[in-house]
Amino acid sequence: MSDLPPLTLYLAAPRGFCAGVDRAIKIVELAIEKWGAPVYVRHEIVHNKYVVDALREKGAVFVEELEDCPDDRPVIFSAHGVPKAVPAEANRRQMIAVDATCPLVTKVHNEAQRHFEAGLQMVMIGHEGHPETVGTMGQLPAGEVLLVETAEDVAGLQVRDAAKLAFITQTTLSVDDTAGIVAALKARFPGIIGPHKEDICYATTNRQAAVKAIAGKIDALLVIGAPNSSNSMRLVEVGRAAGCGYAQLVQRAAEIDWRALTGARAVGLTAGASAPEELVTEVIDALKTRFAVTVELVETAQENVEFKVPRILREPA
Repeated sequence: MSDLPPLTLYLAAPRGFCAGVDRAIKIVELAIEKWGAPVYVRHEIVHNKYVVDALREKGAVFVEELEDCPDDRPVIFSAHGVPKAVPAEANRRQMIAVDATCPLVTKVHNEAQRHFEAGLQMVMIGHEGHPETVGTMGQLPAGEVLLVETAEDVAGLQVRDAAKLAFITQTTLSVDDTAGIVAALKARFPGIIGPHKEDICYATTNRQAAVKAIAGKIDALLVIGAPNSSNSMRLVEVGRAAGCGYAQLVQRAAEIDWRALTGARAVGLTAGASAPEELVTEVIDALKTRFAVTVELVETAQENVEFKVPRILREPA
């Protein structure tokens, strides 16, 4: 019999890779296969160091700006999306460019464009400086998209015409926080037009719902993800808001704060949409070295979404 303290591990599902991340990684791998190394990627393809390092070993070169790429090698735009000026510049330089923008982010871009063409000014709910927000705001001319991060920001908005407004959101936000901001927008601008279908993506919503389902049962929550991953950071916040006293973001098992788990009888585990399942296994194995672990799967939804890679990668070289 084990002399390790017993621990019930509530494993959240869905967790980890979403269809957009899966597709983006596949795009880089197929591009290396098709054109050989190096293939340049503007910005981290997804926000996960483990994934980025693995692709770097295969021949991907990650850069922050298009000017860091040579004209004669393929360039891939990350899953977060890019301002319109970036593909336009790649086209001007006659580069081979492959867009790995998540189709659900592209949906938001298209929405913004439709509203703009209808004469509406846009309010974007998002995090300033996040690549997805930068990419979405960069779909339209300067001044056409106003950014709000909190419900309090809504009071300070200076709009061109209160009767001609629409709102869009970053796809990786907290569902509950966003609902509060939307309510503030509708209270101040009753005629504001929202998306036909929620902009926050299915994967973000599902992962947050799974965390809420386990939050009341656990002493601590571990979220596998990167500090610059919006959806991963939101999972930590959602866990705390749902009643979990301690929630920690870890990139790898080595980052677990074991002191914080002293005396824990039940721990929850999930992973952000850009974190691979290998890291979940790594954390479970680490827990098993210190506890007699019983794993309980808590599944709140099933996902079977798949996005096709761009046609250029399906054609012969």
